[in-house]
Amino acid sequence: MNKSRFVLRWMVLLWLAGLGLSSAASAEISVSDDSGRSLELTAPAHRIVSLAPHVTELLYAVGAGNFIVGAVEYSDYPEAAKKIPRVGSGAGLDIEAIVALHPDLVVAWQSGNPSWQVDRLASLGIPVFLTEPRHLDDIAGLLEKLGKLAGADSAGKAATDFRRHLMQLRARYSGRETVSVFYQILDNSLLTVNGRHVISDVIQLCGGQNVYAALPGLTPRVDIEAVLRENPEVILASGYEPLWPEWRNRWRALPMLSASAHQNLFLIPPDLIHRHSPRILDGAERICAAFEQARSKRKISVNH
Repeated sequence: MNKSRFVLRWMVLLWLAGLGLSSAASAEISVSDDSGRSLELTAPAHRIVSLAPHVTELLYAVGAGNFIVGAVEYSDYPEAAKKIPRVGSGAGLDIEAIVALHPDLVVAWQSGNPSWQVDRLASLGIPVFLTEPRHLDDIAGLLEKLGKLAGADSAGKAATDFRRHLMQLRARYSGRETVSVFYQILDNSLLTVNGRHVISDVIQLCGGQNVYAALPGLTPRVDIEAVLRENPEVILASGYEPLWPEWRNRWRALPMLSASAHQNLFLIPPDLIHRHSPRILDGAERICAAFEQARSKRKISVNH
């Protein structure tokens, strides 16, 4: 056994001993995560490690932000989150740093964190809760579950406020004329989202039809020729904002594309749509407004 592995095992044993855990302990808190796995805790978690920016936002939203002892890069909202020690990035997690924080709960992102590293944390006896919302309603459920795990009193209000905002958007935009949409994750290889992605649910909420809803994989790759064949009425883009003018000009150079011909090219701030947190409804507001602009241009074209 190498020194690093020995130190890690020693740290885990001390941590478990300090918690006073035993197989006979009865669980006081029990929830199911987004993978369907049941997670049980003997007491509310007050040393939480967040492995995704949206998880950090969710925890703050339910009033458990002060319990976060470690987070990954780009966990920058709210402002207080910037001060949390970092334990990894999109490239991977620092397992030893996470264990050294003695967490009583790790909240991970099923499709965003390396599965083998998440499994490694679980194998060390650390409770792991997986998030993977596929629909907007799932986010309200996550707020309630994370609030229960952390013993946070604000979770009920946060979930209620989210559902109320969502209902208002549904009431306002239900029945609107359908708009065909290509959602572009700003990338040279033209990544998009399929119908099982929560972003596609946002598009549908606003009366849009994701032209690539039927593709396999949550974030499939397409090409310019494929987009031209689909000829969407609207192109939504997100990602690294300074790159948007370059991408917008590339689409404008294709006037045979409906979205380009009608100038229906819209940028959505990534933090408002890529993060599965309450702020996604702020992103939805912008998307719905963009679709309304596209619909209004139909009327102008008819009148002319």
